[in-house]
Amino acid sequence: MPVSPESRRLSERLGELCRSRGVTVSAAESCTGGGVASAITEVAGSSDYFETGYVTYANGAKTRLLGVPETLIEAHGAVSREVVEAMVAGACRESGADLAVAVSGVAGPGGGGPDKPVGTVWLAWGGADGVLAERRHFPGDRQAVREQAVEAALAGLILALADDRADAPGDTR
Repeated sequence: MPVSPESRRLSERLGELCRSRGVTVSAAESCTGGGVASAITEVAGSSDYFETGYVTYANGAKTRLLGVPETLIEAHGAVSREVVEAMVAGACRESGADLAVAVSGVAGPGGGGPDKPVGTVWLAWGGADGVLAERRHFPGDRQAVREQAVEAALAGLILALADDRADAPGDTR
């Protein structure tokens, strides 16, 4: 997925904040397919603060790589607060990063339903101080949903760092 100018701008700001605070980050992604990691690593020198990216598109990968319990996925679905919170915890634990972001959603064109229509995306940000999750609905086609999800993921990391707290992005259900 090409990096949008807005994602590039957000990634540059994220890098400035990570360096100034001595913070490392990781990404655990599903519907964005590595777009968050791609945007972050588009910036030269990102190896100073970016630990790793996990593209856990399949549910089994979420369990194997991030330790998300299968029972959690079965009970709530991959596109849920509970799963993205577990993805953040797993990404921090497995990578050793100070802060992580997780994204799981329905990018479309198919796969949506009444409770989780196409464009539904759950994001979570957090670290040792806790995790915050947010449900968003992004309009547009598959590419537009994915790009907006990447931008939201990056913006949430920036807010978490700018406010020096993991709960900065907001909490909506």
